[in-house]
Amino acid sequence: MQRRRALEPWYRLAETVLRPPIKLWFNWRMEGMEHVPSEGAALVACNHISYFDPLAQGLFILRCGRRPRFLAKSELYEKWLLRKVLEGAKQIPVHRGTGDRAPVETAKRALHDGEVVMVYPEGTRTRNPDFTPMEGKTGIARLTLGTDVPVIPLAVWGSQHVEIQHGLHPGKFGRPIWLKAGVPMDFSAYADQADDPDVIRQVTDQIMDELSRLAGDLRSRYPKRWA
Repeated sequence: MQRRRALEPWYRLAETVLRPPIKLWFNWRMEGMEHVPSEGAALVACNHISYFDPLAQGLFILRCGRRPRFLAKSELYEKWLLRKVLEGAKQIPVHRGTGDRAPVETAKRALHDGEVVMVYPEGTRTRNPDFTPMEGKTGIARLTLGTDVPVIPLAVWGSQHVEIQHGLHPGKFGRPIWLKAGVPMDFSAYADQADDPDVIRQVTDQIMDELSRLAGDLRSRYPKRWA
């Protein structure tokens, strides 16, 4: 508990500095907020089209009255200040390509403690030129099957136009950033097959299909003059 209190100011600092300008600069549209529970464990699967996505999807969860806890690539921890912010916000480092199961186990503990865990099943930004989701990695399936926590799909559209990799370049004032959460996906029927590779793949694909559907819906309605 002492460690948690010590890190709390870093989370509050990041929220205080980043939230107001992001909230004011963009034209936000958020749908499906009712699908995020007001308390208790929540497992959120996100599409990934921009480095801006964690800020956009994080704001969505904050507006739901919850605090997001992302599985974040370990490279982000290499800079001292960013590392302090990520650790202070209780984000979970992922060493990509190593097969390390520690992030999944840490995420399970977070869900057991009633937190909101955010996962990018693709593992990186989509490489598809039309920004549709790629095939997902199976960590998201292992989490839902290993905890019996339903998956809430959360899609974003419009963030692909925001450059943040080499410093935030938000573009024209008022750009629409749209997000939509879908109905929680319950995979408890597969609980006794949690170690079956075929089932794990099937669950992952179902999640990615729903993310693709949600992203496609946002894309079809996104204002043409901003597209």
